[in-house]
Amino acid sequence: MRKTPISLGEYYHIYNRGNDKQNIFRDERDRIRFLFLLLYLQGKESFPNAGRTVTHFVRHRVFNIKAEMVTKIAGEKHIELVSFALMPNHFHLILGEKIEGGIARYMQRLLNAYTKFFNIRHKRSGHLLQGPYRAVHLKDNEQLLYTSAYVHRNCRTLPDWKNKEELYPWSSLQDYIIKDRWSGLLDKKLIQEQFSKPSEYKRWIAESGAKDPLDLIDLADLEN
Repeated sequence: MRKTPISLGEYYHIYNRGNDKQNIFRDERDRIRFLFLLLYLQGKESFPNAGRTVTHFVRHRVFNIKAEMVTKIAGEKHIELVSFALMPNHFHLILGEKIEGGIARYMQRLLNAYTKFFNIRHKRSGHLLQGPYRAVHLKDNEQLLYTSAYVHRNCRTLPDWKNKEELYPWSSLQDYIIKDRWSGLLDKKLIQEQFSKPSEYKRWIAESGAKDPLDLIDLADLEN
C-alpha cells in the first residue's frame, strides 16, 4: 500500500527521478514526448501515432491534436493537472484526484508509456525511474502555494535558467503568467484565482524562495 493514501478531491505533489540519478530526458524529443503524454493521457483516449504528433511539435511548437479531441479529454479527465516541471533527471507535478483511483491510473499509464518509449528509442532495458513515484499530500492552501512556487522555480538550479523561470519551456509557469499553451488541459484556476493578475503570481514566485514548501524535507537529494 502507498505510504500516502490518495483521497478524492485532494491535491498532491508527485515526483520521481531517474534510476541511479540518470537523466530521464536526454534531449528535446524526450521532453516533448513526456509533455505530450502528461497532457493528453488525462482522459481515456489512446494515441497510436504519438510519434507523428511529437514530430509536429518539434517542427511547429504545437501539438496537432484537434480541438474536438482536446475538449473530449478535458471533459473526461481523471485528474487535475495543476502544475509541472521537467528537469534533466526528475520531474515534479501537482495533481488533484478527480475520480477515485484517478491519480494512480494516470501515473501508471504515463510512466509505463514513457518508459517504453525511452527504452526503445535509446536501445536500453530495465527500470528508468528510481522506484515508485512519491506523492505528498498538500494539506492546506499555504502548502499548495509554496509547492507551486517550488515546482515553478525548479529550473533555477540549471545554469542557463537562473532567474528566467518564466521562459523555461518545460514547466507550466509561462502558462500562468504569459499565455496558456494547452487549451484547458492545465487546471490553473485553483492557484490563479488567488492572485488578481498574472504579474502578482510572478512576483510571488520570485519572492517565495526565502521559504521552502512544507513537504520537501526529503527532496534535497532529488535535486542533486
